[in-house]
Amino acid sequence: MVQRCSYVRNLVQSLRAASFPSKLADYRRYTSQAAASVRVASQPSAYSDDEYADVDWDKLGFGLTPADYMYVMRWSKDENFKQGQLRPYANIELSPSAGVLNYGQGLYEGTKANRTEDGRILLFRPDQNAARMRVGAERMCMPSPSIEQFVDAVKQTVFANKRWIPPPGKGSLYVRPVLFGSGPILGLAPAPEYTFLIYASPVRNYFKDGTAPLNLYIDEEFVRASPGGAGGVKTITNYAPVLKAIARAKSRGFSDVLYLDAKNRKYLEEVSSCNIFIVKGNFISTPAANGTILEGVTRKSIIEIARDHGYQVEERAILVDELVDADEVFCTGTAVGVAPVGSITHQNRRIEFKSEGRLVSREVYSTLVGLQTGRIEDKKGWTVEIH
Repeated sequence: MVQRCSYVRNLVQSLRAASFPSKLADYRRYTSQAAASVRVASQPSAYSDDEYADVDWDKLGFGLTPADYMYVMRWSKDENFKQGQLRPYANIELSPSAGVLNYGQGLYEGTKANRTEDGRILLFRPDQNAARMRVGAERMCMPSPSIEQFVDAVKQTVFANKRWIPPPGKGSLYVRPVLFGSGPILGLAPAPEYTFLIYASPVRNYFKDGTAPLNLYIDEEFVRASPGGAGGVKTITNYAPVLKAIARAKSRGFSDVLYLDAKNRKYLEEVSSCNIFIVKGNFISTPAANGTILEGVTRKSIIEIARDHGYQVEERAILVDELVDADEVFCTGTAVGVAPVGSITHQNRRIEFKSEGRLVSREVYSTLVGLQTGRIEDKKGWTVEIH
């Protein structure tokens, strides 16, 4: 690892010495340009490795603020995935007939890097993201990086962009690995070439209201996933279809949509971008991952943390009618963390939940964040330190 980080450090320094913009505006400029080959801008950078990027950390939200570098690795029928490259963040070239554009053959992951009070940089369970991508790739008929390749690529990306990791308590560096069919294909078939890339952006709260309790809406017209489909993997095709439901809910003043099962329309599944939990006394329940629900890394972690705290956690089918008896409801996800739910509206009936005082969600979230930021000793081997 020391040799690898030394390699990354030297590469980053050489790229900066060659030419790369030092102002945030220069990075944002890339997002509006036409697709072009990866290139290095002509403005030299004067930042040292130890300086923070020029960001107002107190105003950080969940918008795209591209960090300096991205990681790129490719696969073809003649050559499997091998060591990729760090490149300046920029647009990429893509064939109009690329599999991802024509048939939606793509997956993505999300993980975070945090800066501890004593200056360390920690990743949280990146191997779980790697394993989930491999499962998704198999479902989508795609090759995928090995778990070791995935984790190593995340480490390199984070190390190269470490000045974009917010100060302790000010947010995280969100890391987005993407795997997609980049090769040209006309007939419906797997693409002949694939690209694995990782980019990063500093973020803070996912919802615009920050840590305020969410107000969810159950939309019975739309479903997120169907039995036999791909709802259980993180394919890109699961997300655009929910945009209409989200837009409609937000126009009515709600935070997001809670979806029911496609077959019976009476069991809870998940929210657009996160899993859901309900609390009744000492029991915590979450919908079972049965192929239509994404097995979130945060979901998996919260289940174990809650059990460590003495709660009885069940993964089971949850009837929508059970909401009226719930003491507390909360959502989990890499982007949202652990978010309390203040209310859920179903068939014009608003059901309210406890969102103040001693909350189970706050208790388990405190432990989760403590592990992610190094404030709590990691006895589970969940965190990965980048030197």
